[in-house]
Amino acid sequence: MQAGRTRVVTTLGIAQTLAWASSYYLPALLARPMARELGVSEPTVFAAFSVALVISAIVGPYSGRRIDRWGGRPVLVATSALFALGLAAMALATGPVGLFAAWLVMGLAMGSGLYEAAFASLVRLYGHEARGAITGITLIAGFASTVGWPLTAALEHAYGWRGACWAWAGLHLVVGLPLNAWLPRSSALPVMPAGDAPAAVGGPSSAPSALMAGLLAWVFAVTWFISTAMAAHLPSLLAAVGTAPAQVIFIGALVGPAQVAGRLLEFGLLQRLHPLHSARAAALMHPLGAALLALVGAPAAVLFALLHGAGNGILTIAKGTLPLALFGPQGYGQRQGLLMLPARLGQALSPWLFGLLLTRFGPRVLWFSAALGLSALLALLFIRLATRAAAHLASTCPSKGPT
Repeated sequence: MQAGRTRVVTTLGIAQTLAWASSYYLPALLARPMARELGVSEPTVFAAFSVALVISAIVGPYSGRRIDRWGGRPVLVATSALFALGLAAMALATGPVGLFAAWLVMGLAMGSGLYEAAFASLVRLYGHEARGAITGITLIAGFASTVGWPLTAALEHAYGWRGACWAWAGLHLVVGLPLNAWLPRSSALPVMPAGDAPAAVGGPSSAPSALMAGLLAWVFAVTWFISTAMAAHLPSLLAAVGTAPAQVIFIGALVGPAQVAGRLLEFGLLQRLHPLHSARAAALMHPLGAALLALVGAPAAVLFALLHGAGNGILTIAKGTLPLALFGPQGYGQRQGLLMLPARLGQALSPWLFGLLLTRFGPRVLWFSAALGLSALLALLFIRLATRAAAHLASTCPSKGPT
């Protein structure tokens, strides 16, 4: 990787670690003290988080379109300020209205400042050659939970949950914003609507390409639902299967290194394969780990965390590389926002719905998440058929564009 690209990957990777640790991974440790002090129920805090995810789903395609046109630097710099504003508003909240307002701002920041925006920024800079850079930033940001959960816990213990929010807000201003401002500028380009962008195989308006997009959207929705559920409820889930309280945080923290290990595998051995193949292998890991945890209980907790983390790590890369491989770089940001819209909506339901299922069924909820994971694997297998159909269509009508 060239020196300039290494700098971009390192800079963006650190900024993404901060963004994820202070948003996506925040409720798992602060929901309880927030609820207690604000006089609301814990599910209400997760409901506010879900509102943020809905807002991020709506904002995603718009932010992607802006990155397609102007590059990632101005969007990500503005997002750092939004994260700081949202966290400051959270620290100042005195009741449910203030809490929901703060998470609304956080939703704007999450929709334009997490992985989709980072991936689109890299594709805008490097085009078809962005796969290695995408893997690189996920390698670094894979430590977001490993860094975020212990740091949030330490800040909350020392300064309370409000102090933790103030600290994260300050980090966005003194670390995240300068890092994003250090990204290279991109020259302005006219935006081609995502529906007009050329696909890697076949015309994008063809039925096979539409089928590929639908299957990808389902894969992303399912895997993000599972990932969000684990991020929000993994400590409770591990406790439900009988894991000792002293081990819960330690085992949960293993998810981050496991994600990085999976991404290292993708960066090395799997780099030579089409991302579709690595995505299929990764989609099997959570169902396998969930089944083992459901059958064996606490003794399988470490193995579950490692399998779930590794699979989630590779699938996070696939969310960036699969659309690039199947549809090409033109209109990538907007298309990525549209493909991820169902995933963001699934995320919004995940903390609330999985929490209800965990309360109702206890450890048996693992069979539900395993079944969802297998449905993603099935969709990835069907994409091969759609790809072959699109290639056949392109070979039989090579001189005709979409009609």
